[in-house]
Amino acid sequence: MPEPAGRDFVGYGRHVPRVRWPNDARVAVSIQVNYEAGAEYTVEEDGRNEAVGEWVVGFGGDVVDRSTQSVYEYETRAGFWRLMRLLDEHGINSTVNACAHAVERNPEVAAYLRESEHEVCCHGWRWEETWGYSREKEAAHIARAVASLEATTGKRPLGWCSRLMASANTRELLVQHGFRYDSDALNDDLPDLVSVKGRDHVIVPLSFTYNDGAYILGSCDPPGFLALLTTALDEFLREGETHPKMMTISLHPRWSGQAGRTGVLRAFIEHASKQSGVWFARRVEIADWWREHSSEFAR
Repeated sequence: MPEPAGRDFVGYGRHVPRVRWPNDARVAVSIQVNYEAGAEYTVEEDGRNEAVGEWVVGFGGDVVDRSTQSVYEYETRAGFWRLMRLLDEHGINSTVNACAHAVERNPEVAAYLRESEHEVCCHGWRWEETWGYSREKEAAHIARAVASLEATTGKRPLGWCSRLMASANTRELLVQHGFRYDSDALNDDLPDLVSVKGRDHVIVPLSFTYNDGAYILGSCDPPGFLALLTTALDEFLREGETHPKMMTISLHPRWSGQAGRTGVLRAFIEHASKQSGVWFARRVEIADWWREHSSEFAR
């Protein structure tokens, strides 16, 4: 039976590339900060409430969920700044996975991103179910998001991360719009160089395992999440003695920007900084390195 289009169950298999990261790092650590507040679903804009806040209350109909809206406002007013201060304190440049409409609504965030070395990755125009769009509508929304982020931050996004529900057209449209990579995959610990309509394109996978949504789902408390991150890093470093890998940590300022959870990121960074062979990298740096050097990696 042929595999469904787009699915690959083999990947690198037994022949995992012997990656050489810059400075012979054993693991590339990508910290991704998701900036989404103001782009989530609301009754006022969408006729429905955002389903995932700090607490799941479940307001339905036309009742405006002020509680969840306030949680998202915390992201813009406090949480984002707490996380970025910590990263800047340690000289770590992250990838800010930004919804364009969210950045438009906070000129302070836009100005900071313009001035900083953090990468701006496009997280779409706003919360959208693009998998149901026509090709033409999806293309128009991609173009709108790119133009918006370039105008607000002064940075043309080179990476894309949707809500991990891309349409059959998304990757081809991204290549047409000049994107160098996307993160619409969860399927590996290494990037993958693919050909899309004859053009090279890099897939830089994400991870839900090292995502702070674990706090809201109840699968990890802060000590548990810290233990998960540090254990994973240590294991990646062991593997990296022969086969270096990539580790993605995805954070949401409305959750990890709370002081009791920012402390987890601080403790992880302090642990990682004591280890040799850790490369903190923006996702575009990982993608570009992979495009340039992956053909050199032995298997």
